[in-house]
Amino acid sequence: MGWFRAVGASGDKETRSRVASVRRAADGSPAGAAVILGIDTVLTCAHVVNDALGRDLFDARTPRLDDVFVALDGPRGTVRFPARVVHWVAPRARDGGAVRDGDSEWLGDLAVLRVDAPLGSIPAPVPCAAMAPGQQVRAWHGSGHGATFADLRVAALDGPIGYLDGKSTGMAVGPGYSGGPLWSEEDGAVVGLVAAHFMPPCDSGGAPLPASPQHLIRRSWGIPWQRVEAELRPFGVLDTGDRGNAGGAGGAESDDPARGMLVMALRNVLASPYTLGDTARRLAHECGIEPGSPVTPPAVEEFADFLVTHPRALPALVEILRPRDPGSADRLLVAGRLTDTPLLLAPREHRRLHQVLRRVERPVLARFPEAVREATKRVAVPAEGDTLDVVLDRLETLPGDGHSDDGGPRVPALLRVVEYIAALCPQPRKADLRLWSDAVAGRLGIPAAALRERRSDAEDWARMLRGGARRVRVLAQVTRAGRGRHRLRVWCDEGTGPRQMSTDSAATFSASGAARELLRVLESLAPSATDGARPLVEVLVDRADLNLPVDEWAAQSPGEIVPGVLGVEFPLVVHCPELLRRHERFLPDWRERWRQLDSGETLVVSDPSQDPHQIYYELMGRLDTVRVCVDVPPGPRDAIVQICLAVGIPVVVWDRGSGAEASSSSSVSSSAASTASPSSTPSHVVRHMEAVATRELPDGVRVYRANAKGKRAPEFPGRPVLAWADADRTVPRLHLTEPQESA
Repeated sequence: MGWFRAVGASGDKETRSRVASVRRAADGSPAGAAVILGIDTVLTCAHVVNDALGRDLFDARTPRLDDVFVALDGPRGTVRFPARVVHWVAPRARDGGAVRDGDSEWLGDLAVLRVDAPLGSIPAPVPCAAMAPGQQVRAWHGSGHGATFADLRVAALDGPIGYLDGKSTGMAVGPGYSGGPLWSEEDGAVVGLVAAHFMPPCDSGGAPLPASPQHLIRRSWGIPWQRVEAELRPFGVLDTGDRGNAGGAGGAESDDPARGMLVMALRNVLASPYTLGDTARRLAHECGIEPGSPVTPPAVEEFADFLVTHPRALPALVEILRPRDPGSADRLLVAGRLTDTPLLLAPREHRRLHQVLRRVERPVLARFPEAVREATKRVAVPAEGDTLDVVLDRLETLPGDGHSDDGGPRVPALLRVVEYIAALCPQPRKADLRLWSDAVAGRLGIPAAALRERRSDAEDWARMLRGGARRVRVLAQVTRAGRGRHRLRVWCDEGTGPRQMSTDSAATFSASGAARELLRVLESLAPSATDGARPLVEVLVDRADLNLPVDEWAAQSPGEIVPGVLGVEFPLVVHCPELLRRHERFLPDWRERWRQLDSGETLVVSDPSQDPHQIYYELMGRLDTVRVCVDVPPGPRDAIVQICLAVGIPVVVWDRGSGAEASSSSSVSSSAASTASPSSTPSHVVRHMEAVATRELPDGVRVYRANAKGKRAPEFPGRPVLAWADADRTVPRLHLTEPQESA
């Protein structure tokens, strides 16, 4: 088995002690069970988490910042710990659509939770194996009580679903069993998770029908472990091999390129058997690993194998050695750079960071993607659509910045991001995060001056944000639903991220009905715009509807005093996430262009005979271009607009009207002053918007539309469209991937 062993791995056959309980936030009662996945993670069903949070059972939205409680049995009784979703596989129907009430089977439905528990509180995970027909399995209720066990047999496998038949005596599976392990004693392994039970039939009023021998009794279904692996493999959750093994324990000798260097370093640093054994035992404790002996040390080679197989062992060893032997700690860090295994943080540092972040106010955490983009400008770190834990894990793998001229250690990306979050926090959270950064930087040997420089950058950014209020915005996804009808989904964002306002995604609206619905939402938000600015309306459309005249929709109805034209009353922009995400290699360019919004260049396209692909080449050579004005007829115009949006141009302006006034001799030009070439005759929209600063375009376009509808209509003949992709504000992800599901 080896010297470094997982806690509880030696002969512990009590599987029930490794069943976690997921508790409801409202009253603390069990919502379901969970399988121990690692030293700080558990696996359960997504619908169990939804139940615990008081949401609809099949809600597909990822609970990004919501805590649930996980209860574990320990020597001092049952203890509850907060947990947060790391990976989320939403429930989905077999056809990929939404799961509806009354559906008896579905796919997906998995949630990995990271538990904030002291080291050693979570038992070691048990082995897992594939489910097969004929296996005898046992399940437990989420309460964890021993008497709740239910014995079942795997009756059949139907692809991703395993059907389970219970005995006619003993406990029956029911509410509260979902998410728990299906334990096969013969295999000595978990072979799947409980998902649902087929309940007896009911009458039209919902009351159970009288018992009949024809009724299906005690049949449940579960998620086979092979399907769990398939669903979680893209996240890398189960890539660590045998979950019951500590890593480097009794296996084959590692061929990691850093191993030989680490062996030599360990022999020099831990020369005596006493020092070697004492350090190994301290390291095992820090990593949640059981030492092989209280007296005998491990072999140096096995010690090195552990360092290159356990992702946090090397940082933990450096943390132990730094106070007494900084030079040796530095040599180990150098050796560690030869391998991809070690993560940045030691276990203690990792736990402390998550504990502090749990106490950070939610409006600050909602700005985490924005802080990541600003702090890691040189590296692409997609933060939208991922949980906080996933982004933090990804940041651990990124290198330091490029500000070290003497070849010394650089400030890692994760520390830079933490400094930017700290700059947004009030005390005492700011001090907590900075003390954490100081400690990690000290352990890594990073000069204090380098960290202070990054801290100063973060403060400058925070001051800039405080100088400009975040505008309230309403996001409306508009999709066609037949002739003259549209489906509408609405979110509002008052500075802390989108929250959904609409509930019925199947309802359809006429143009005037959609305008009335949006005005209803806007009226409810107007009082919160304390800076006096009108809320921004951001219309989310697909590429075919970029010219949909939503800004001209009016809430016309009998008895109305004012027309209620959306684009006249409110700054209205369009946003096409489909094009922005079509080629994700341009996302870093988009974020960098947006960062230069106030100083970047404007490109005016006014040659109708030009091949649209030439615009692509032009933009690839001008990465400081932040705004494009398209002034050509509708045919080539739409192709050019789509190219601009696809390569990450954040601001594109054009006239939805009949076409451009430019002559065929016009050309493509670029200038900071937003001017076309002298030989071109720009459209009125392009000419008028030249004098409007890029950041002021939403309000400038609104004023233009108002003038175009009033007495000055002859002076404002255009129908301006403004595509606006703000890299600092998030867009709901559900509408991109699962438009048929309600949020």
